[in-house]
Amino acid sequence: QLVESGGGLVQPGGSLRLSCAASGRTFSSYGLGWFRQAPGKEREFVAAISWSGGITYYADSVKGRFTISRDNAKNTVYLQMNNLKPEDTAVYYCAAKNTPWDISRSKDDFGSWGQGTQVTVSS
Repeated sequence: QLVESGGGLVQPGGSLRLSCAASGRTFSSYGLGWFRQAPGKEREFVAAISWSGGITYYADSVKGRFTISRDNAKNTVYLQMNNLKPEDTAVYYCAAKNTPWDISRSKDDFGSWGQGTQVTVSS
């Protein structure tokens, strides 16, 4: 089970840090990712991190503003979001890959999903 936290309302230019804690099983051998879905839009890739944390991928829209990281000892993945924009408003989901030892940008490769946390960027 994956449980996200840290969402909320923030002004443009502000920051938020999302957390996603895993329980019931360890994901230390699995790539993890963050996705988001805005109203009326498809769920889209935001960031992904390899099992070791040594490789990260980002969507072009968040590159340079968002940072994904993980702490395998705590079975937790994070998404630090800086310089937030209104277009970042969405429900953010963390997910774990179906198979271990690799990393992906495709939501079809992720089989375990959290319930989502709302991020709203507005003045």
